[in-house]
Amino acid sequence: MVVATGFFDGVHIGHRLVIDQLVKAARNRGDESMVVTFWPHPRTVLQQEARNLRLLTSMPEKEALLKGLGVDRIEVIRFTREFGALTTREYFSEYLIGRYGARAIILGYDNRMGSDACSSAGVCKVAQDMGLDVIWTEKVTSEHGIDVSSTKIRAELERGNVTRAAEMLGYDYSLFGVVVSGEQIGSRVLGFPTANMQLYEPLKFIPANGVYLVKVNTVGRDFYGMCNIGNRPTVRQGNARTIETNIFDFDEDIYGLDIRLTFLRRIREEIRFTSFTQLKAQLARDKFYCKSLIGQMC
Repeated sequence: MVVATGFFDGVHIGHRLVIDQLVKAARNRGDESMVVTFWPHPRTVLQQEARNLRLLTSMPEKEALLKGLGVDRIEVIRFTREFGALTTREYFSEYLIGRYGARAIILGYDNRMGSDACSSAGVCKVAQDMGLDVIWTEKVTSEHGIDVSSTKIRAELERGNVTRAAEMLGYDYSLFGVVVSGEQIGSRVLGFPTANMQLYEPLKFIPANGVYLVKVNTVGRDFYGMCNIGNRPTVRQGNARTIETNIFDFDEDIYGLDIRLTFLRRIREEIRFTSFTQLKAQLARDKFYCKSLIGQMC
């Protein structure tokens, strides 16, 4: 068994290099490829200040991405304080070798693991001492020369920069949930009916408030639309944060059905207007601009 281990949040282009090496090495050796990952995120267990950490991928999304890259097996270990107390050597002995039969391991340039917080060089030495073959991967940077990490991707999403996040992810960021009922102000007052989303994974990272051009998948088909993330300040102050999408050229009842939003471009920040008339006019401009962007993509 050839193994890569880590949390792999987002399965970004840095992770993809590791997975590519994993799959190739396993095939060359006539062996299986395995990713050993964890749930929940170690920081949410070991650091109280990280209780508000939000993730780029739910576990089902992560598993689908890894399978799509050709990984044969995925094992998920429940991360507890007891598990987090294992040293690198104990983790390798009990899990990677003892439980999963690892014979080789793929290491990234910045791999750290174990309660002893072994550096990449330390992890390499432990692995070799225990009879594992070690295969190294290089550091990955984005097109703009940024060292890629899940933390940096979250920072871009927090700024609403979904295009820069996509560059580091290697794909467009998305949210997955169910359509729930709202106040119907969009359809009854503004003439822009919206699908209100409730996320299936409450720990999923939500991009910055604002209006976005999105691709929408629902009822088994793809559409375009414009999504507003925010607190709807024009409606009233103190609203809870919502994810509302006006789906273009669509008029079906989808309450209770799945919906996936894929973020293509941020159009503008969320704005408080003095009247619904001003808001309606702005939404018309937003829709016109979104459709012009779609025309450029096609």
